[in-house]
Amino acid sequence: MAEESDVERTEAATARRIQRAREEGQVVRSRELSTFVELLTAVGVLMLLGDHFLAKLARLMESGFTLDRASIFDPRLMLVRLYGQFVDALFAFLPLIALLLVAALITPLLLSGWNFTWKPLVPNFARLNPVAGLRRMFSLTGLMELMKAVVKSLLIGGVAVWAIWQSLDSLFGLPAEPLGQALRHVGSLVGWTALMVVGAFVFLVIADVPFQLWDYARNLRMTKEEVRQEIKEAEGDPQIKSRIRALQREAARRRMMAEVPKAQVVVTNPTRFAVALRYEEKRMAAPQVVAKGAALVAQRILELAEEHGVPVVQAPPLARALYRHAEIGEEIPQRLYTAVAQVLAYVYQLRQGASPPEPPRDLPVPPDMDPLAAEEAGR
Repeated sequence: MAEESDVERTEAATARRIQRAREEGQVVRSRELSTFVELLTAVGVLMLLGDHFLAKLARLMESGFTLDRASIFDPRLMLVRLYGQFVDALFAFLPLIALLLVAALITPLLLSGWNFTWKPLVPNFARLNPVAGLRRMFSLTGLMELMKAVVKSLLIGGVAVWAIWQSLDSLFGLPAEPLGQALRHVGSLVGWTALMVVGAFVFLVIADVPFQLWDYARNLRMTKEEVRQEIKEAEGDPQIKSRIRALQREAARRRMMAEVPKAQVVVTNPTRFAVALRYEEKRMAAPQVVAKGAALVAQRILELAEEHGVPVVQAPPLARALYRHAEIGEEIPQRLYTAVAQVLAYVYQLRQGASPPEPPRDLPVPPDMDPLAAEEAGR
């Protein structure tokens, strides 16, 4: 990650920023943790299976140095023997190799989880920039790495010297021991010394892992402008969203207006609201609202109704109640059934009779459903 000034980068990284960094292969890494786990695995396996590996190694050396006359004078047989020795050695130490491989794969998962991406393998010539390299060398991360190297050398060297110093008597007594016993004694001394050296790594891991987590979060910090821009990208530009909503409303209005000619009646108040109702006795359980509007939209509904011969009934309380309590495409509220039934009966008589019937008056609209009546009652 490029080192940048922290003066303006005061905001924590967003989830999208972290996701993009992971896609680029930028995750939390602790080389000290990886080294500790791999060394601990190697030392543990060698201490537990040391006798097994020693026996395998002895047999390999014995068979390797035992040559028959045909192998000595035939180079092809010598190559075959070397290949066989290599395969035997590989299988002999396969448990150690397999466990080291598992440790190397699992350790990064402890900090960053699973993250598979090919992007880090893509050539990036910006990494060859000497200025950026010098900046990294004299950055906080570079200083921390230098301090870790110094502390690592002093700590591990000190533990190793102390462990050897404690074992001096045993080391000087090795020449007096039988060969087999001496070899096992040497293996035990080396194993415990290595285990103490690996144990010293715990202090480095305890210091390094929190620093790597903090440094990773610091390098991903964002400016306030970057946060605003990311939110805008995630949620969409407000102007574009507003334009989309306007287009959606216009499309919905056109669809609504297309339903007005199919309505049985338009109920109006008549100066502000207009509600178009449609009812097909065999297909609908109750009348449905196919269009409604106020002000200019109401005026357009009335114009379309007049153009297509749809009856218009002036019933202010019912128009206000329908506009408030019924949505487009839904059936009218059950409490308005009686009032709407009287309007539809009037429309039916209007279309069937020779002389126009009396328009419906004093329709039974519940006062609490009429916004104007409810407002006056509240006063």
